[in-house]
Amino acid sequence: MNVVFYKYQGTGNDFILIDDRENQFPLGNVMLIEQLCHRRFGIGADGLILLRTHETSDFEMLYHNSDGKIGSMCGNGGRATVQFAHDLGVIGDKTTFMAADGLHEAYLKDHWVHLKMSDVSGVEKNDDFLFMNTGSPHYVAWVKKINDFQVLEEGKKIRYNDRFREKGTNVNFMEKDGMVLNVRTYERGVEDETYSCGTGVTAAAIAASYEGMHSPVRILTKGGDLAVSFERTDDTFNNIYLMGPARKVFKGTVDLSLYGA
Repeated sequence: MNVVFYKYQGTGNDFILIDDRENQFPLGNVMLIEQLCHRRFGIGADGLILLRTHETSDFEMLYHNSDGKIGSMCGNGGRATVQFAHDLGVIGDKTTFMAADGLHEAYLKDHWVHLKMSDVSGVEKNDDFLFMNTGSPHYVAWVKKINDFQVLEEGKKIRYNDRFREKGTNVNFMEKDGMVLNVRTYERGVEDETYSCGTGVTAAAIAASYEGMHSPVRILTKGGDLAVSFERTDDTFNNIYLMGPARKVFKGTVDLSLYGA
């Protein structure tokens, strides 16, 4: 079966996007999705996203990690899907859509996608890290000389330690550079450092607020600039927006029978 796909990226976090409003894609084929995301033997991506119809919102975003498994909320994937839906003509400049962690709002303005994230509370504060769920679980720690930091090695140690081994966690390292927050992320499911992580920079911005950084927080990732705005009342964060660009890279057709589907 031939399937039309699109490649999108949001600050270097790249995704295979498929318009699956007719439910043609073989959902649940983990091996197929893993092969499509493979950077040597497939199209190559950090994840695969199906855009599907939804009864009460404009569309549903069904996100898969590059290991082929259904993932939790992906912030940059959400921004890319909103841009994709807009490019397809499914939505205008504003939308509501369903994702793994519930309903989201988003709008497009000045070439950026502004995505409303889920509220955050119950931030776990420790001496050397913070832990929270911003739609996906995130461990956040301050480091020095972040550009030289061994993100893959140190992130993997944390992701597979006794506490997180079973369910996994994303691991974020951050360093303040003036008024900008520099963030690097090890992502579970990808099991590597990615160029950017939307739920990760959201967690980092929230963590940085405990050290005096105010909304909106400007963030630099390996893939480019993002911003996170929020309202804070004690340890509760509302009206959180992840903001940044999302771009189409190319369009193609893949024969799924070549992958045994």
